[in-house]
Amino acid sequence: MNLPLFLASANTAPTEIPLWLMLPFGLLLLLIAIMPLTPLNLKHRWEHNYPAVSVGLGVLVSVYYYLKIPGGGGLIVHTVYEYISFIALIGSLFVVAGGIHLRVKGGATPLANVVFLAVGAVAANFIGTTGASMVLIRPWIRMNKVRISPFHVVFFIFIVSNVGGALTPIGDPPLFIGYLRGVPFFWLLERVFASWLVTVAAILAVFYVFDRRSFARMPRQSRFDDEPSAPWRFEGGINVLFLLVIIGAVFLPDAFFLREAVMLAAATASYFLTPKTVHAANTFSFGPIKEVAFLFIGIFTTMMPALGYLAVHGEEFGFTRPLQYYFASGTLSAVLDNAPTYVNFLQLAESTARAAHPAAFADAAAGSVAAVRILLVQQSDFVVAVSLGAVFFGAMTYIGNGPNFMVKSIAHDAGVHCPSFFGYVFKYSIPILLPILILVGLLFV
Repeated sequence: MNLPLFLASANTAPTEIPLWLMLPFGLLLLLIAIMPLTPLNLKHRWEHNYPAVSVGLGVLVSVYYYLKIPGGGGLIVHTVYEYISFIALIGSLFVVAGGIHLRVKGGATPLANVVFLAVGAVAANFIGTTGASMVLIRPWIRMNKVRISPFHVVFFIFIVSNVGGALTPIGDPPLFIGYLRGVPFFWLLERVFASWLVTVAAILAVFYVFDRRSFARMPRQSRFDDEPSAPWRFEGGINVLFLLVIIGAVFLPDAFFLREAVMLAAATASYFLTPKTVHAANTFSFGPIKEVAFLFIGIFTTMMPALGYLAVHGEEFGFTRPLQYYFASGTLSAVLDNAPTYVNFLQLAESTARAAHPAAFADAAAGSVAAVRILLVQQSDFVVAVSLGAVFFGAMTYIGNGPNFMVKSIAHDAGVHCPSFFGYVFKYSIPILLPILILVGLLFV
């Protein structure tokens, strides 16, 4: 993600956006949700034509922006630039993780699975939710290959791809934006550790109930695979170095696509230096990243009107309490990319605090590092609420956070049955995750 450019665009004067211009975004989400559920002939047509549909809807919105919205050309360039940064990060991590093979026996116990997910939650704060997801999803599938179920994929997305990364700026893109805007590196860790721990523990507890039931239903002789006993083995160690290079590249100066170039160079070197036997063991292919690349160029471009509308009308919501920011930023993070949602609500929080404490902000320009630092003093609870809402609620749908759809694609490519878009939302995130997030909001925000 090209964060400085993103921040610059966030400070431009907002323009009124017609409501009908959000229809392409809604249509694309609807197609992503329902087409996998249609009869085989329609499903196959979608699988062959989704790139054209996604790009076509994005072009439709972009043409309107270019012709009708003041400064629309700059917004389009910014969005494409941001998309390139996004796909460079997630694509390079996908390739590098595809060169890491952790050999494990199938048939993990429920307790072993809980420990694995807990380690993934911690790792997400050091290598990011995207990095942790790409590295750990294949070993997770292999550990549970004897009885892999849709809920294994869902809870992995809940914990490793989202909630786990709420402690540090490395953990999730919204928090890195906050870091660049002036939030100190360890500021959030000091304030949200308890809420993070309770949220992760609650999700793990529910997962243990699901997994224990699944484990108990299997005949005792079928709980573990029947392959000869073999020690755990780690292959593709050179890719750990490339993984660190990619994570470090996030902090490089933003100029001439330097970050993206370093990431892609690491991915290219990884692909050619990784033994073919490791790629074969991982059943590595470019299918999942192709799907994510085409769908997200449509998502990035068609969601411009929704973000523009929020920028224009955000202050009309009249938010004055942290809990309002938590649920509002969370709700939109579930269906929009959580990074730009975070920026919009951080600006809204600053505007609210500026109106309440005009003297404190008198010498600080809107959106500046100085203004954010004052906000941390005057209304620190607003920043905590926006941060937790953006990170936690990104797990509510497949498109709430970048790694979600990638995990789903990798699992599907490995032959795992994954919930549909609606199945994910109505069977898992609303009845299981949402009550936990509401309780955490009431207790800690």
